[in-house]
Order: sequence, then structure tokens, then C-alpha cells
Amino acid sequence: MACSPGNTRNQQLASTRERMGEHFTPNQLLGRTHTIGCVAVEITQKCNLDCTLCYLSEHSQAVRDIPIQEVFKRLDSILHHYGPGTNVQITGGDPTLRKRSELIEIVEYANKLGLHTALFTNGIAASRDLLTALAKVGLNDVAFHVDTTQERKGFVDEASLNAIREEYIERAKGLGLMIIFNTTVHTDNFKELPMLVDFFVQHADAVSFASFQLQAETGRGEWGARADIIDPITVKAAIEKTISKALPWEKVRIGHSDCHSYMPTLVAGKQVYSVVDDAHLFAQFIEDFKHIQTTRQHGTAQIIWDYSKALLARPKWIWKLTKATSSKLFEMRSSLFKSKGRVHKLSFFVQNFMDANALQQDRIDACSFMVMTADGPVSMCKHNAERDEHILKPLTYTDRHGQVKQYQPLGERYKQNNIIPIRQISDTTTPSSLSAKALTARDKRHHPAKSV
Repeated sequence: MACSPGNTRNQQLASTRERMGEHFTPNQLLGRTHTIGCVAVEITQKCNLDCTLCYLSEHSQAVRDIPIQEVFKRLDSILHHYGPGTNVQITGGDPTLRKRSELIEIVEYANKLGLHTALFTNGIAASRDLLTALAKVGLNDVAFHVDTTQERKGFVDEASLNAIREEYIERAKGLGLMIIFNTTVHTDNFKELPMLVDFFVQHADAVSFASFQLQAETGRGEWGARADIIDPITVKAAIEKTISKALPWEKVRIGHSDCHSYMPTLVAGKQVYSVVDDAHLFAQFIEDFKHIQTTRQHGTAQIIWDYSKALLARPKWIWKLTKATSSKLFEMRSSLFKSKGRVHKLSFFVQNFMDANALQQDRIDACSFMVMTADGPVSMCKHNAERDEHILKPLTYTDRHGQVKQYQPLGERYKQNNIIPIRQISDTTTPSSLSAKALTARDKRHHPAKSV
């Protein structure tokens, strides 16, 4: 599907470059090959876990699901702002708590728009049967969030949770879905990072993406701010320690450098190798081939075809890529022999979320991770800091039969009996940011820091 009238691909990319400002560096994907990293669509605020570092608000569990027509409208808005091929997180709360038929319909609608969909879930209700049904209507990825902040009964540490991770891998294998694992890194599990990295390397035949999300003080989570040991540098060092080699971080940029780091790697014979070693070569490549907008959603054959044509039009790149590939194969020669030529792609991602009371405007401006709201896209960190401003706002929508209706997030009984103050928000008011003071006014039970 083409982009909305008056909002062409070039205009979308130009808009991204403008907001990136000084962060539009030569190796920056946003504004060249991507208009955005990903956009979240929260289809429910409900969850079947109560995480100690939860980004939801105190009111979230009582909020009714937004109408499916509003979900469709937000997906349309993603297409309008960022174009086809945009990575869309179908999330919440936990999206599997939405009515099954509606969840399937939402994924199917997004797929028809040409959006690249990922289901973000804790996995509890993400059965093999549900994942199969979602894959049939176009789901591309499934991201399981598993870690000790969830306090799952009977699982005392990250090592014990590997049994759940293995179960989830089996549920998703063979369905054509890219399998992702999200892990919140906090004071208590930092020492287990090497074990986790090794787990993902050992399962690189199935797991393609491992995201480590650093503890942040936001939402209703009770553990509060992280200890000094939890830092992008220390997390990246833990990854390198596990694989016994330094990795060339920051050769590929997606968004603000203080927000996250992306490291694509190859795994052969249980050994890890970086994909991008030469930042200058990579910058040249994305500049010369930025006109190719083919994504994984178009299929491997289409990607190969489009890049083959482009390479024939730029024959100098055939030699450059042949030289780089030969060098990498020589580096991997021993591992390739052990693995009998089998190679798997495993990307590491370190996500540095901001505390609600310490938002930085330049990071918000250059954000690569948006949430689509009724009022348009909002940076994820900003959205988490002002969540009630969005989820408690009444909406006017048109149902399947063309009737105009009103959506009220909270029932009258909850409003009357609720002891947590609810800010009154009308459906004609544009949400404004909550002050840092207001966000941190409520009492929190802080998790005592432990040595690691």
C-alpha cells in the first residue's frame, strides 16, 4: 500500500532527518533506510503479571481496552507518519489478554497495511495455537519478555527461568516467526548477564534478537532507580566478556546514541562474530543504497533480487563487498568448519530507558521508539512518564456499523471507589506532560540495592 497522500516516503525520511538533528550521522539508519526504529500500539493495559519494574500506571489494570476501530486508526496513523514496512509492536499490557478474535484481526489489518508486526508478550497466554493463528494472518516476529522482575512463582533467578525460555522457543519454532527475547537488567540479575548471553548464543539457531533493557524509574514499578552498576557500558562489557572478544559497538546507529546500542552478529560453532566492522564502509553502503526500501516482509527472494539489481548498477560495490565478505569468512574459518557451514544471525540490543523524572528533550526529539496514541506518536520514555494522560482520556469513535460512540476508559464504580487520585481529562483536551514532581509524588517501595 502506498503512503498516505501528501506524505510520501521522501517526505517521511526528510521529517526524520530534521528531528534527528546532530544525531543524523553518516552511520545513522534513521532518515536513510528507516523513518523510525519501531512504533508500539498498546491494544490493552491489562497484564497477568505484576512486575517490580513495570512501566504501566497504577490505573492501567482498570482501564478498558480501547475499541478495535481506534486500534485500526492508530495503525493507519503509523502508515501515514512512517510508511509501509514500519516495525510495529503489538503490545500492552500483555496483548494476549485482548479478545483472541480481535488480536488476530488487529495483526491481519496491520499486515494488510504493509506494516511489519511483532507480538510483545510475557508468553503466559501465547500458546502454540495462538501463535500459529497469528502467523497465518501475517505476524512477523514474537518477542518474549522473561526475567526475574516478573517474580514468577518457583523461579528464583535467571538461570531457573531458562526452562521457560526454552519452552517459549519450542512454541514459536517452525512458524516462520523471528524469535526475540527481552530482559530487564537490574541490580540483582546483572551478575547473571554472562549466563544469559551464553544462553542466547547457544540457542542462536532459533533466537535471532536479544534485547537488554536497563532498569528505569517509571510507571508503577516498585524498585525505583537503578544502581550505578547498571549502565550501557557495563552491560556491553558483560556481553563481550561472555563471548571473549571486543565488539565494534556504535558502527551502526539507530536513533540517539545515549538511548540504545545495536550490535548485529553472526554465530557459527557457538562463536560470535560482528557483522559490521568498518563504520566508513557501512556509511557509504547505506548512503548509496538508501533508495532500496525492501524489508523482511517482502521476503528473502525479493531482497536478494532488489540488491542484486542495485549492485549491478554500482559494480564497484561488488568488489568491496566481496573483499569484506572474504575477510569475514577467513576470520570465521575455524568456527565454520566446526559448524559444517551453518551460520545464524543474532543481534544484541542494549536499551537505556530514561527515568520519568529525568527526561532529556534531545533524546525525546531523536527517539527511535514511539508509541502511537490518539493524538499521534509519542516517545516511549515520555509516554511512560505521562501514561495516565493518554490512557485515561475518553475517545470518540465510529463503530463497525457507522455509529458514533464514546469510549470511557474507567467504569463509574472504579472512579467512585478508587483511592488513587485520577486527574480529570476531557476528550477535547490535548494531553500535556505531567511534571516531574507530580510523577514522583506517589510513594514507592524502593528495592534495596545489593552488591554484585
